[in-house]
Amino acid sequence: MWQNIVVVGAQWGDEGKGKVVDALADYFDIVARYQGGANAGHTVVVNGTKFILQLLPTGVVRPGKIAVIGNGVVVNPDALLGEVERVEEAGVAVGNRLLVSDRAHLILPYHRIHEVAAEQARGVGKIGTTAKGIGPCYEDKAGRRGLRAGDLRNPEEFRRKCAEVVAEKNRIASALFAGTPLEADSMVEEYFQRARAVAPYVTDTSVFLNNEITSGKRVLFEGAQGTLLDLDHGTYPFVTSSSASAGGACTGTGVGPTRIHAVVGVSKAYCTRVGSGPFPTEASGPEGDKLRERGGEYGAVTGRPRSCGWFDVPAMRHSVRLNDLRALVITKLDILDHLAEIPVGVEYELGGKRFKEFPSELGTLEKAKVHYRIMPGWQQPTFGLTEFAQLPPKAQDYLNFLSDQVGVKIAMVSTGPERHQTIWRNENWEVLRSQRAEARSK
Repeated sequence: MWQNIVVVGAQWGDEGKGKVVDALADYFDIVARYQGGANAGHTVVVNGTKFILQLLPTGVVRPGKIAVIGNGVVVNPDALLGEVERVEEAGVAVGNRLLVSDRAHLILPYHRIHEVAAEQARGVGKIGTTAKGIGPCYEDKAGRRGLRAGDLRNPEEFRRKCAEVVAEKNRIASALFAGTPLEADSMVEEYFQRARAVAPYVTDTSVFLNNEITSGKRVLFEGAQGTLLDLDHGTYPFVTSSSASAGGACTGTGVGPTRIHAVVGVSKAYCTRVGSGPFPTEASGPEGDKLRERGGEYGAVTGRPRSCGWFDVPAMRHSVRLNDLRALVITKLDILDHLAEIPVGVEYELGGKRFKEFPSELGTLEKAKVHYRIMPGWQQPTFGLTEFAQLPPKAQDYLNFLSDQVGVKIAMVSTGPERHQTIWRNENWEVLRSQRAEARSK
């Protein structure tokens, strides 16, 4: 039985995890976010109301669900409080349903200043970050000089620690970026006065989650970004600064691996990437433009246009292996409805050698030729369908081909942004749904 599961992006992020987590959250008691910061935009549409969540776990829009921000997340207090306010203005009461780990690191003003300056200094080699201070905050975490949410409980100690770090940052900025020094006292006090509003949400979320799991509650662990942006296993250095793969769920929440029972991957029916870095199956020219416009492929947080292309089987196999995916969710199938033919990248070639694995070397990814299998399109609308049998036969063939190529069953297909625009497949989901229905009847 899948009591606790991880939902992870299987591509370069932006796969539609928000809609998937929202759909699954009905069958869980707690949704826990385990990594990333306010650079991740999860979009949920509920009865025509759109929620764009950057820090809040997606489950917060469902009444009665507990939303946990784990220690692996880096928190900008202004962003978090603003998000809580927007959600409540939309009619969803957050109240005491939000918990923030006392070990989650805080993003401070100097993190964003540092990131902007560092990106400018890279010139043509820039990574393409969101300039929200995420990376520098993780750098401070690894460098053992970060401030954590729990520090907000002790005002004097917080002021002392923060002033010391500001002084160090001023020395670094002066030496490397010729930046204007921050005035420590005023910055620290102003930041603390705003950030302390987060303190009522702060607790030891590892203790909370483990106690709740022991009592029989079910937890849905929510990742941000995607596996191909994972710090260790993605297209380094064009990656995010945290563990975006499923392994991050344990370190990012303080829940042991034996308490998590399965990992579900989310992938678009095609592929997109935002920011810099290699993209082997990118569709250039009118084909890519058409996918972008049909799919509304612009960042939920930044509005940046995404590069668009075709489903990449070697990249997906990489994600399947790293995360040990037990089920796959395919989103945005309807975006392909207009196509007469749909390319699927099935293997790479470099130097006359073909290979099906996703390489770690950036140069190989950039130079490799992709070999495609051309699948026939269905050229019929699939938007809003809720039964697999309703799909055109060629759409069914396309999904079955993807499943066969990556070796994972497709458990769900999203055919639109609303909760109900979903096709549920696979008996595992039926078990999940029947268990929840039984619990509700008691």
